[in-house]
Amino acid sequence: MHTLCARGTMKPEITAAVGFLSRFLRVKGHVNDRQVQTFSQSLQDILSEHYKHHWFPDRPCKGSGYRCIRINHKMDPLVGQAGQRIGLTIQQLYMLLPSELTLWVDPFEVSYRIGEDGSICVLYESQPGPMIMPVTATTSSPSGNSGSVSPMVDSHISCKEELMVLGRTSPSKAYNMMTVSS
Repeated sequence: MHTLCARGTMKPEITAAVGFLSRFLRVKGHVNDRQVQTFSQSLQDILSEHYKHHWFPDRPCKGSGYRCIRINHKMDPLVGQAGQRIGLTIQQLYMLLPSELTLWVDPFEVSYRIGEDGSICVLYESQPGPMIMPVTATTSSPSGNSGSVSPMVDSHISCKEELMVLGRTSPSKAYNMMTVSS
């Protein structure tokens, strides 16, 4: 189900992710303001198109792997495509961006991890809009008896919280973290 209606759009989440990546280009230099602006707009368009059928505000973890931006021994193809639009090669992007980066772009939350064992940091977070659910639901048994049951409870646990529950395989390392404020 393509869902953009539960809270509006995915624009705040994509804007946070794109802003985070664009700051690396700006901070490390060798990219002028116009190129950064073009990169940002291109990546925003690419991500919006890529995520449009994989955005589920009612189930934020669904599609999280599809929406994950990953840079490790391979450049994320969507980031690579935006970089190429401003004349950057994959090798130049590797020099400008962290060599190990995971960026999760999920409904209501954007977070990142630098390094395989780095801490997970939240860039953007919002609360889901109120879900309209009945206070009680009536069920009917085959014998014709009807009864009242408790309403469904939406337990919102983020994908990153699930990962943190599994624990680390090695001690965390110190990284210089970059924060994004709105």
